[in-house]
Amino acid sequence: MGWTPSGFSLVTNIGGVGMGETSYFGPELFQFLRDLTADNRREWFLANKERYEEQVKEPMLRFIADFSFSLQQISQSYEADPRPTGGSLFRIYRDTRFSRDKRPYKTHAAAHFRHRATRTDVHAPGFYLHLEPEGCFAGAGLWHPEPASLKKVRQAIVERPGGWEAVLRSKLTLEGEKLKRPPPGYDPAHPRIEDLKRKEFVTAMPFTEARVCGPRFLGSYAAACRTMSPLMEFLTKAVGLEW
Repeated sequence: MGWTPSGFSLVTNIGGVGMGETSYFGPELFQFLRDLTADNRREWFLANKERYEEQVKEPMLRFIADFSFSLQQISQSYEADPRPTGGSLFRIYRDTRFSRDKRPYKTHAAAHFRHRATRTDVHAPGFYLHLEPEGCFAGAGLWHPEPASLKKVRQAIVERPGGWEAVLRSKLTLEGEKLKRPPPGYDPAHPRIEDLKRKEFVTAMPFTEARVCGPRFLGSYAAACRTMSPLMEFLTKAVGLEW
């Protein structure tokens, strides 16, 4: 299972029906995020930092640790890293250096499950978990990729049409921005030109707050990741990584 924070218990998953029947998150997580949205100031956060640690950060780290087994059943190349710093958990602190929005804190909790070879690259293929009041979802794909990676994916769509057709048969809804015109070097009449216009390849599956707080959310999230895995497998191989 990898490194586990002291005091965190792991769910024993043997692939059975009872996988993940543990409640990790409670309504207090969403209440904290609502309160933070209403008063996104450093003074408020410092006065409520203990709430953040107990109601958001620690439950997220427990979930990440316990998700490791399920993730390994999907792909052994991706990892769930429960380290408090430098692992799968996104920091609550916003980077405001180049943003007009100077609010210091994110108003959601999130984790990114990356490939072992791209542990620090948020623009590489990855699985994603986003918890926000009235906006919870599982995500997967290639978000804002570097030009070289985007070119590799487009080439894979052209050179491996059968593999891309398998992704399309999975009935996933692909999201993200598109070019208005075909990218240079690609035939405008190509049967998959609309996909070749994509600037990113991402998909998402929503959850209600009740589902997130329920005792089977780990299993629900794992099932969502398995559903999104055809896209992830294609993208991972397209950019030259091992699935």
